[in-house]
Amino acid sequence: MAEVTETDVIVVGGGGTGLAAASEVARLGRKVILLEKNPQTGGSTSWSVGSITATNTPHQKKAGIVDSADEHFEDLALHAGALAPRDNLALRRILVDNTTEMLDWLISLGVVFVGPMPEPPHRYNRMHNVVPNSKSFAYHLTKHCRALGVDIRLNTPTQRLLTENGRVVGVEAKLPDGTTHEFRARGGVVLAAGDYSNGRDMKARYASPDVVDVDAVNPTATGDGHRMALELGATVINGDIVRGPIMRFIPPTRPNFIQNLPPMKPIAKMIAWAMDHVPQFLLRPFLMSFLTTALGPSPDLYKEGAILINKNGQRFTDELGKPNLDTAKQPDRIAWIVFDQKLAEKFSGWPYFVSTAPGVAYAYLADYRRNRADIFHQSETVAGLAASMGVPQEALTRSLADYNAVRETRPAIDQGPYYALGPVKSYVVFTDGGLKVTDRHEVARADGSVIPGLYAAGSTGQGGLLLEGHGHHLGWAFISGRLAGRNAAQAAEK
Repeated sequence: MAEVTETDVIVVGGGGTGLAAASEVARLGRKVILLEKNPQTGGSTSWSVGSITATNTPHQKKAGIVDSADEHFEDLALHAGALAPRDNLALRRILVDNTTEMLDWLISLGVVFVGPMPEPPHRYNRMHNVVPNSKSFAYHLTKHCRALGVDIRLNTPTQRLLTENGRVVGVEAKLPDGTTHEFRARGGVVLAAGDYSNGRDMKARYASPDVVDVDAVNPTATGDGHRMALELGATVINGDIVRGPIMRFIPPTRPNFIQNLPPMKPIAKMIAWAMDHVPQFLLRPFLMSFLTTALGPSPDLYKEGAILINKNGQRFTDELGKPNLDTAKQPDRIAWIVFDQKLAEKFSGWPYFVSTAPGVAYAYLADYRRNRADIFHQSETVAGLAASMGVPQEALTRSLADYNAVRETRPAIDQGPYYALGPVKSYVVFTDGGLKVTDRHEVARADGSVIPGLYAAGSTGQGGLLLEGHGHHLGWAFISGRLAGRNAAQAAEK
């Protein structure tokens, strides 16, 4: 028989959502255990670019921007576009009404932001970017949780929800030593286990077949919270909305300078000051470490004549069609972007950039040569390029000849030196399908009835809310996490 540990609230998941939920429970004086299956906290939050979109912030006020939650609410409909009729307006209201307080709270914990940056169709600059990197959220939130007495259990995956008389009373989990353990909670369980971007079964059930076998940016985002709730009659809303497949360069095998920076407040504030006061040409080398690591290639590369080559040296797609879908079907799901000196010269300055972060900077070919030697290939000959890429020489030569014969309006690839960037890979960045929840973040069945004792937040509890544009997923993570934790803590008092 499994051993039992009792507490007031259990939080499943140690990403931004779970840490926010656990901290709120502890702030209200209730005991809370946070269960995280990975060896460290952070989840998808630490994989993100790190943007938060918010209104009425100190940064906006400093810039002279007069903004409102109502205008943010309206602009979110513009971001949603054709999907807008599917949005959960009650949850959208919760999101926009709490961004100001949420950002103030994060700043009070030591998280540092720069901005605000523009992102149309937002009518005002609302995007706030964390510095030095997105790991700052988990660093400061974990420190805050420990100071409040949160019991954080790492390497502890949750297996199923426990119920008594129809009410969720805890979870069954596997401890690091492999034994099964029951964690029971008087107030209930908060599911904050992220999305199912790497959950093959969940993607097969709700999303397009094109994304089922596509790897996720966060490989441990497997839909654990969704799956456990579905066993109790929960339902998923907007399960077909998936961000991806989207092309990104593979990550470097060793962290770069920016990724290695500790997210301590003094260092972050120094970076924020520098971004406001140091000339751009001096900042550029540091910005490029980020832009050439976390982002994907511009489609303009293909429009101007670059082609995609798989590991067999073959061109496999119409680059102006859906190369992201076709790349996901190639051996090892990888490809290289191949071009010649003509295109290399073009992508050395504005307006032809290889990658960009909105409102931050642009990265050109020379930036990839300096910062990503692991994915930068150059040779005077096609044979030398093939050797650098590790693909068959004859196949690459034949692929270039075939392309040059049928290229129509795009320029030929025939002027050395020859170049390749890659591998690039198709990823699922996130899934927007979330458990149906009430405005108190209680998990609900399809008929609207509540599953007592069960709460969900963040991507797990997205509930039909559309989060298009930068900075809304993180905002929802922290806002819904805190509110779900607050409601669970109050339930523990009864």
